[in-house]
Amino acid sequence: MSEAIIKRTAERVYRDWDEALGRKSVDAAMALYAPDCVLESPLVCHLLKAESGLIEGREKLREFVRLVFERTPPARKRYREGFFTDGRKLIWEYPRETPGGEQMDFVESMELNDEGLIQKHRVYWGWFGVRVLQHDAYRR
Repeated sequence: MSEAIIKRTAERVYRDWDEALGRKSVDAAMALYAPDCVLESPLVCHLLKAESGLIEGREKLREFVRLVFERTPPARKRYREGFFTDGRKLIWEYPRETPGGEQMDFVESMELNDEGLIQKHRVYWGWFGVRVLQHDAYRR
C-alpha cells in the first residue's frame, strides 16, 4: 500500500470516528475497530468499576461504547483542529479551550492495522476531563 493511501486511510478513520461519536452510532464506531482491538481509558475504570482501564476485543468494546454514548455528559464536545499521522499511528487533541468555551480535554491515540482498522486506542485525559469524572458526570 502506498504512503498516500495509508495516510488517506488514517484521515478516513479520523473523520469517520468523529462522525460516529457525533451520531452516537455504536455500529458505525465498531466498524472502525479490528476484532481483537484494545482500548485503554480511565473511563473504563469509572464506568465499569474495574481495576484495569483496558477493554480487549470488539465485542466487549461494543457494550462499553454503547454505555459511553448513552451517558455522554454535555461537557463532552467534539471541537478539534486536525490530526497527526505517520499512516499507522493517528493522534489528535480535543483541547479544553475552544472558540465556544470549555470542553472535556483528551488526546486520542490510535494504531491502525494493515486493513485500516483501529488495533489499539488509547485515550489520555486532561485535567478538565478528569474533573468531569470526579464529579461523576457520566452517571445516569
